[in-house]
Amino acid sequence: MSEMRENWERARRILALRLDNLGDVVMTGPALRAIKENLPEAHLTLMVSPAGDGAARLLPWVDDVLAWRSLWQDLGELPFAPEREMGLIRTLQAQAFDAAIIFTSFSQTPHVAAYACYLAGIPLRLGEPKDFGGAVLTDMPPSPTPLEAHQVERNLRLIESVGMVVQDRSLAIRIPAADQFSATEALARRGLPPGAPYVLLTPWTSCPARTYTRFGAAGRQLMRTTGLPIVVAGAAHDRDRSQALLEELGPGAVSVVGETSFGELAALVTAARLVLTNNTATMHLADAKRRPQVVLFAGTELEQQWAPRHGPARLLRRATLCQPCFGFACPHGLACLDIEPEKVVMAALDLLQGRSFAAPSIAMEAS
Repeated sequence: MSEMRENWERARRILALRLDNLGDVVMTGPALRAIKENLPEAHLTLMVSPAGDGAARLLPWVDDVLAWRSLWQDLGELPFAPEREMGLIRTLQAQAFDAAIIFTSFSQTPHVAAYACYLAGIPLRLGEPKDFGGAVLTDMPPSPTPLEAHQVERNLRLIESVGMVVQDRSLAIRIPAADQFSATEALARRGLPPGAPYVLLTPWTSCPARTYTRFGAAGRQLMRTTGLPIVVAGAAHDRDRSQALLEELGPGAVSVVGETSFGELAALVTAARLVLTNNTATMHLADAKRRPQVVLFAGTELEQQWAPRHGPARLLRRATLCQPCFGFACPHGLACLDIEPEKVVMAALDLLQGRSFAAPSIAMEAS
């Protein structure tokens, strides 16, 4: 351990890689903070996918961001172009990195990214492998991370394996003042002045199997019960399906769908009285800002790996034999998300009234 520690102490230009979605990048925050605390003189570059770029801008420990659409994260959409991959090698070579830290989920391999870093001349390459990969990694944890470990803990365990000390294991983000201002202005244009209370609803995900389909009924009942307006947020590609939801919600709902950056979404999360969402990036933003949230958490994943850990939260799921399926589409009619809207409202009222604040909890319905 001492020899590894000495090698890493000499690193001054560090590349961290987290090539996945927005929420995954947010969850690297505690590890990136610890890297800067242990190596305060190091310059830290975070390599992300184009989809994760917006989240990287909210992590104040990052000195530079490199967005790249990597072949090893592609689902078959990139054309055959070896020169593009050689361009990545040249880009990394030009940065003259001393070390690379490859963050992955339990289902991913670090070997391909590590090999790219090897070809780019990066001498230290840290990652957690699932299988044998030769010498493409120079450092790795002494034993596999347990499957049920939270993703944040998986990230922290990786850097702890080379002797780094972690002082703070919680999520945190820093929202640029410009994003806070523009989010406030967007609400003001829709009749919600600064400081006006509201519920934030982000009803869609990138994965159909993780998307609750009854937010319209739940939101309408919640507005009728509390008198709070609902602000609906989503990506630009959600605009087409937002109209039906807004009509179901009725008066009191306003839309900023397709009109916010990730930083502006984080500002909306921060100012909300309550967040309604699925297992998606919004959940991690709310946890980072300690905002109350009700999460419709599908059986696609293990809650222990991704759930909020510090903010007040209620996770709702129906018990099913197929959980966790890790699937993108559900052949069983989203049985794990067969939650009555009334249950969603009850959980929301508990949080709005200050109950269930001690720690995130899972409300499991009988199958």
